[in-house]
Amino acid sequence: MRTVFITAAAAGFVLSGLATSAWSDEPMFSSSSRWMTGDWGGLRTELLDKGYDFQFSYQSESAANLHGGFDHDHTARYTDQFNLGGAIDLEKVLGWHEANFLLQITERSGRDITNDRLTDPRTGTISSSVQENFGRGQTWRITTLAYQQKFFDDVLDIKVGRLPIGSDFDATGCVFQNNSLCGGLVGHGATVWFNSPVSQWGGRVKVNFTPEIYAQVGAYEYNPTLLDSNNGFKMNTSGRLGNTYVGEVGWTPMLGDAGMAGKYMVGTYWNSATAADVLEDVNGNDKQLSGQPADQHDGRYGMYAYARQQITTVGGDAKRGLSLFAHYAQYDKNSSTLDWQAQLGAIYAGPFDARPQDAFAVGISEMHVNPALSKNQQLHNQINNLTDYQDPAFQPVQHAEYAAEIHYDFRLTPWLMVRPNIQYLANPGGVYEVDDATVVGLTVNTVF
Repeated sequence: MRTVFITAAAAGFVLSGLATSAWSDEPMFSSSSRWMTGDWGGLRTELLDKGYDFQFSYQSESAANLHGGFDHDHTARYTDQFNLGGAIDLEKVLGWHEANFLLQITERSGRDITNDRLTDPRTGTISSSVQENFGRGQTWRITTLAYQQKFFDDVLDIKVGRLPIGSDFDATGCVFQNNSLCGGLVGHGATVWFNSPVSQWGGRVKVNFTPEIYAQVGAYEYNPTLLDSNNGFKMNTSGRLGNTYVGEVGWTPMLGDAGMAGKYMVGTYWNSATAADVLEDVNGNDKQLSGQPADQHDGRYGMYAYARQQITTVGGDAKRGLSLFAHYAQYDKNSSTLDWQAQLGAIYAGPFDARPQDAFAVGISEMHVNPALSKNQQLHNQINNLTDYQDPAFQPVQHAEYAAEIHYDFRLTPWLMVRPNIQYLANPGGVYEVDDATVVGLTVNTVF
């Protein structure tokens, strides 16, 4: 019902702007158009030419548990996300050289099967939600509200405003439905790093030394209250606990005569907020044994590295071929649930001549629980004489979780992609006592 409403609202906007205009060669649902709602009788292309790029998109993710998990009761869950906004080229509109205004408003809703069926509710999921667009509050949010200014023919690039850190740092995109394989890894294990759809006040300065080599630094507000569902449009900084500072260097080569794309980056971050130790007390003893308050650390830190490289083409066409990727993130061992996470995978674009826009992908990830947290959980059970996993008071001990996904992207039109997938989770939530789980999923992406 809500999809129909949004589509109807978009169509209403289109029709109101086209009262005296004839439809172009791209009507609604055209298989050749970039947009489901077509070119708005030529108005959309005209707006683009004038600097107004309006963007409306929808993504749904469904998942059903076939086998395993904490709760073997079979069911299915559905989550979705709307994105509304766009970009305004301020050079075309106001004459401001190399300047842009960026806006994105996001709405999430639905239920996630990971917490409902796959993981022990006493621990919950780590970062491998099988529906990545669930989480961070099922609500409306300002995801981007920013001003971007470039200088010296794109050598210097400055962006300030309300931003997700992962839109510029550890920015790898998302082509998987499993969250552990989607987007920036730092946001999975570092509680001080907010990926989309959550934004915070901040900015970054990027220097493009060459078209392929860059370096950038950024500073962002750290405010946990922004995670609250009723704070999606909060603009003040009440509740701020500190700042997160990030640095990154990268290389984006185009290799060979065909120009096979690559992306390599390494970065580090430091957060200035005080953080509680997951194991030790103020005297350096195990807090579970002493009963004393947790030790407090002056800040948290971590690093990440990413590499993706296309290694083959199809008949010299760089839009088709095999790409390999690897991704690693290390988190603060004193205060984080995870101490590291790693990904490996492959993506084959255009696997068949008859379907050159489709893609096939496979990925695996490991989420390694901080040994200090595992020890703290073991000590909790020890001092309370808890030995039976079935006892509600027992604290499940987390170690490591492994996730894998294989999927095929059907690019049915330029504005519609359907992605069936199969996922496998070993030790959901990092708990050995929980049965390995098999999940089937479906992602649908639509651009209105």
